[in-house]
Amino acid sequence: MPSALVASSTAVQGWFVGLMSGTSLDGVDAVLLHIGPGGAADAGGPSLQVRGHVAQPFPEPLRAELLALNTSGPDELHRAALAANALARCYASAVQALLHNCAVPAAEVQALGVHGQTVRHRPQAFDGTGYTVQLNNPALLAELTGITTVADFRTRDVAAGGQGAPLVPAFHQAVFAQPGRSLCVLNIGGMANLSVLPAEGAVLGFDCGPGNALLDHWCQQHQGQPFDRDGAWAAQGQVLPGLLQCLLDEPFLAAAPPKSTGRDLFHPAWLQERLAQAGALQAAPVDVQATLAELTAEACAASARSYGKESDLLLVCGGGALNGDLMRRLAARLPGWQVQACTAYGLPPLQVEAAAFAWLAQRCLSHQPGNLARVTGAAGPRILGAIYPA
Repeated sequence: MPSALVASSTAVQGWFVGLMSGTSLDGVDAVLLHIGPGGAADAGGPSLQVRGHVAQPFPEPLRAELLALNTSGPDELHRAALAANALARCYASAVQALLHNCAVPAAEVQALGVHGQTVRHRPQAFDGTGYTVQLNNPALLAELTGITTVADFRTRDVAAGGQGAPLVPAFHQAVFAQPGRSLCVLNIGGMANLSVLPAEGAVLGFDCGPGNALLDHWCQQHQGQPFDRDGAWAAQGQVLPGLLQCLLDEPFLAAAPPKSTGRDLFHPAWLQERLAQAGALQAAPVDVQATLAELTAEACAASARSYGKESDLLLVCGGGALNGDLMRRLAARLPGWQVQACTAYGLPPLQVEAAAFAWLAQRCLSHQPGNLARVTGAAGPRILGAIYPA
């Protein structure tokens, strides 16, 4: 087992809260995780137990502002600061609901780990270091909850020369690894990332490309709905081969890991440019939706085929696991593989990332590395996160 996952005798134990709001911008997932003796590195035993989960949508004005802050605009610093305050209040509301439902007082929680809301992600760009920006006000969150708050997990990895993402492969290994079997874990949120868990050897992980972000944008624009429930609309369309090839020609998709991406690349203007290049500006919206679903499926399946050659099991988490059409497309592009939601293997799809940030908070308090340098490209293992005491 890699040293970054070996629990020390001083590992902090007890209750941890994880908070995740991803690039899909659908709201906040909060998970209460108990980490017991053996530490978070013990994959199969009772050391990792989820007690409860709460999902709360963002108020529409906040969701719209967070989406707008993904691109340059007037008075950004002021707007971002206020959005961060509003986010902290949403996070606090989710924490309070979670602890109430689980009958666990805040005083018994060791810490909460909060990802924040990514609005820019340009690691190693511009000046050789680049940056990653997750909006959040962890000081306010600590005040509102009375719980030690661990935040800002990505920037230390970026400072060490890494991508700052993905950070979940180490957690995927802790939860989903099976002795003697190679498998892959695919998270489909706004973007999609793949973890390759070999039977022997080092874990690999990277961003595959767009997940739900473009699908959600197109559905909102043409159906007035924030997402395509179960992929039912996409399933009615016909894939446009010329447009699909134009989308797949994006250089990021063929780049070798370590790599990460976000709305900085895969945004509505990017899609519009490719619609124009493919002569598809007048295409039926439902056919574009089907083609975008095929883009996500192929980007993910190609990554699994290329880097998970010894695997025949793909566990899917994130909101994409609830999209039946997308799951069928993945299975069609991975003949001979089992493509399944991760529920039967330890955690329901919408709980995985939030639980990962509870786990990362525990790593931070225990002075243990949270990244895998081979995954992110960082100079080495690093303790991730900034601590705001209760």
